[in-house]
Amino acid sequence: MPKGSPIYLHDADVAWTDLGGGVKRKILCYDESVMLVRVVFETGGVGAAHQHPHIQCTLVASGKFEMTIGGDKRVLSAGDSFIVPTNVVHSALCLEAGELVDTFAPMRADFV
Repeated sequence: MPKGSPIYLHDADVAWTDLGGGVKRKILCYDESVMLVRVVFETGGVGAAHQHPHIQCTLVASGKFEMTIGGDKRVLSAGDSFIVPTNVVHSALCLEAGELVDTFAPMRADFV
């Protein structure tokens, strides 16, 4: 089996990482090709502008977020989703406390 998480992963078995500023992250299942991540924000929490070589697909699981992707700003709510192409600058501002579920391809080696 390639480097990564167990095939089955129970949420209760994985600790949160406090990123500061009202944001915390939990790494879920992954292997070298893909990674699933939960990110919880308090109202006002910020995912600072950044870019990475990974493709990112995200589901807004709860709350409301002002997302900026490549200079295009949108407000997204529970059930909405977005994709961030490779190396595109993006950021998040949490307008109402909530959670994003991120998928990265390939996996974010810098997260483990």
